[in-house]
Order: sequence, then C-alpha cells, then structure tokens
Amino acid sequence: MTLKKLARYERIKNQLIPLYQKVTDPVSRMASAAALLHGKFSYFYWVGFYRLIDGRLLVGPYQGTLACMELAKDTGVCWHGVNTGKSEIVPDVHAFCGHIACDAKSKSEIVVPVRDARGKVVAVLDVDSSSPNSFDEEDRVGLELIAELIYT
Repeated sequence: MTLKKLARYERIKNQLIPLYQKVTDPVSRMASAAALLHGKFSYFYWVGFYRLIDGRLLVGPYQGTLACMELAKDTGVCWHGVNTGKSEIVPDVHAFCGHIACDAKSKSEIVVPVRDARGKVVAVLDVDSSSPNSFDEEDRVGLELIAELIYT
C-alpha cells in the first residue's frame, strides 16, 4: 500500500510539472492541484487551499463541499499549520482543540503549509476525509511534494 500511495503522489507531481511550466500563477496552480488530488484519492472528500491574505486565512481553490470562506484567526488545524509552519495530521478532528467544522462530514484532516519563493508560509493545502484515521506519513510526504510545486 505504501509504495502504491507514494507512487500515486509521484505520478500526480509528474502530471502537474508540465502544466506548471505553462502557467506560473499560484492560484491557477492551486486549482489544478486541488482538482487532480480530489479526483485521484477516493478518501479525499474535500481538497483545497486556504490563502493567507492581509493576516486573514481565506478559502482559495478547492474541490468538494461548500467551504468556510474565512477561518477564525489562530483557530483550527489550518491556522496551526500557518503558525507552526509544519504539516499536521489529525486522525480525529473532534479531538483537536479548536477544530473548525466547516462540514460535519469531516472526521480526519491533514494540513500542509505552502511556502512562497522566499520560504514564507502563504497558504495551506487542506485535505479532509469523512473517515477517521485516513491520513498517514505517506500522505504528508506526498502532499508536501505537491505543495512545494505551487511557488516553484
């Protein structure tokens, strides 16, 4: 399973690279990444980006159910990823202090910081599953590979 999952992330990365050579706009890149990830993993019911704009965390391109437009400052998994600059795997969102429930179907979540060319966190890649314990270290590694492509 692990090799298959990591190989899938590598294939997605390799699909995105030629697309990203044609268009450098990060919002366009986020949209393509969200669409591709959402279509390739059955347990990803919501995939998208929250962008840090003027100190606010606002929804960016995504695939899935209706999202929260803005996330309360310094609350929830996405802000945790922004504030720590580290990926966060949450096996049970109900056990995460301050979790923001944009959709009651969310049971587990992974958030990966997205950095600009200077290394500053400017967004997060957020993925939700309707099952608990859906994400593991292979997802973290794979999603970090995808997130690194947004601003390169």
